[in-house]
Amino acid sequence: MKNKKTVILGVTTLLLAIFLGASLWYKNQQNESFTKEVSKKQSMLERDYSPTLGPDDAKVTLVEFLDPECESCRAFYPFVKELMAKYPNDIRLVVRYAPFHGNSKFAIKILEAARKQNKYWEALGVLFYFQPQWGDHHNPQPELIWNYLPQAGIDVEQIKKDMDDPKFVEIIEQDVSDVKDLGVRATPSFFVNGKPLTEFGFNQLQALIESEL
Repeated sequence: MKNKKTVILGVTTLLLAIFLGASLWYKNQQNESFTKEVSKKQSMLERDYSPTLGPDDAKVTLVEFLDPECESCRAFYPFVKELMAKYPNDIRLVVRYAPFHGNSKFAIKILEAARKQNKYWEALGVLFYFQPQWGDHHNPQPELIWNYLPQAGIDVEQIKKDMDDPKFVEIIEQDVSDVKDLGVRATPSFFVNGKPLTEFGFNQLQALIESEL
């Protein structure tokens, strides 16, 4: 009886090991396939209109597909700022939009209008800081954004006029098209010198960046 239990336990352990090994192999295959597909579409990672921060000759170009209403994007925001402060001459950040949430496009138009006042990064910081209020998934109130923008020295009335620029719709549509073609399915999604971050996490992003420096 004891030997039978030992055999069953051994077989179960073996099957579990095989399953885990197969899962890891499949995941690696998927990551490798995604990386190869992205390598064929490098021109889609950055557009000439994309907001950028950092020196043009930086060793690392960090492309982030984000959604201003995304909680994970908000969580990553201070970490990305920390990395750029750590390597001020070596990282250039490129922002692309992946508007997966209901009020994302509204917020993106505000960001783009803020660029006309040279307040893009200030506006992004404000949107992320107050996101739990205006972007609450159970009770979103995007109109609250108007109350927060003055804290960044932004002319709200001018934003309201500028955000209807049809050029912003074109920007959003192009980014959405690139999101689909690149296979971006979640935010934030990062690409470091054209290489996708296939293992999601703060440490993984830092490791990928430092491997390129």
